[in-house]
Amino acid sequence: MSRLHHQQGGEPSQRMLRVAELIRHIMSELLVRSAIGDPVLESQVITIPEVRMSPDLKVATIYVMPLGGKHIVDVLAALDRRKKRLRGEIARRVNLRFAPDIRFKADPRFDDDAKIEALLGSPKVMRDLDRKLDEPE
Repeated sequence: MSRLHHQQGGEPSQRMLRVAELIRHIMSELLVRSAIGDPVLESQVITIPEVRMSPDLKVATIYVMPLGGKHIVDVLAALDRRKKRLRGEIARRVNLRFAPDIRFKADPRFDDDAKIEALLGSPKVMRDLDRKLDEPE
């Protein structure tokens, strides 16, 4: 079986991880320098917590989140509008045979954090925590 076949269902290869991290750094640098030329992106503080590559390195899924999670729809739309320019910058800086197609998605981990915070703040959990604090060790 080919190495590509093994990667499809399992862990990403070292090359996939290395290229993904390189793209993440490039995107972060472009956003920090305001080099994209979009007023929506220049008015937001945007983090790029993760980039995932397809096994053939032809598709990069870039996860983004604006500070506080606000205006995510506007940020994703702005990034999609500038996709061609961003892909060109990535292609210029990454030494690959083909420039990967880029896709932008909202980072779902921030939603998970909010759910965990809500659970920890629920009356049932607070009651259990108070009970644990009252018990002697």
